[in-house]
Amino acid sequence: MIGRLRGQLLAKQLPLLLLDVNGVGYELEAPMSTFYELPAVGETVTLVTHLVVREDAQTLYGFSHERDRALFRALIKVTGVGARMALAILSGMDAARFAQCVEHEDATALTRLPGIGKKTAERLIIEMRDRLGGVLTVPGVRPVALSPSATAPAAAAAMPSAEQTLLDAISALVALGYKPADATRMARAAASDGAQTTEDIIRAALRAVS
Repeated sequence: MIGRLRGQLLAKQLPLLLLDVNGVGYELEAPMSTFYELPAVGETVTLVTHLVVREDAQTLYGFSHERDRALFRALIKVTGVGARMALAILSGMDAARFAQCVEHEDATALTRLPGIGKKTAERLIIEMRDRLGGVLTVPGVRPVALSPSATAPAAAAAMPSAEQTLLDAISALVALGYKPADATRMARAAASDGAQTTEDIIRAALRAVS
């Protein structure tokens, strides 16, 4: 099991990362909560990881914080929740907000996330109720808040056009599970409200639905 990687960030194309660790390139998928905290391409980053092995694929998932990985691992144990849906949950709300939804049995908030219907939301509330204690008490790690004041990654040297930034945000939302029409509507609304970078547009779009 690969549990932790430290290396040079070679590329980040939501939701994929490419990390160079001593000359070996590792491809990882990561939630938006991790993307918000990534350094600029070319800099060094440390991620905790989880490897999912299936008959047709081996996928490595990366997280900035142990708490996010712990929640991811708890989520994929829930009946009907796979890794893709767990990433969507972690992208749409942080661990503290998810715990609040479970504690208050707020299925409505959970159904605003892509791919989660009423039955899945209710199952999450029931099955996660007894598992959240271990997730939220991971020592030495603070929750990752999806707030406008969160530090965004450093901008690339070549600033993309506004239209390209919007298209990148839409593509990322689709990759997280939103339908293309919904992703387009969410991204355009966020851009109209003043969000300018891809990360800001995605953050604002996800905050609007969560």
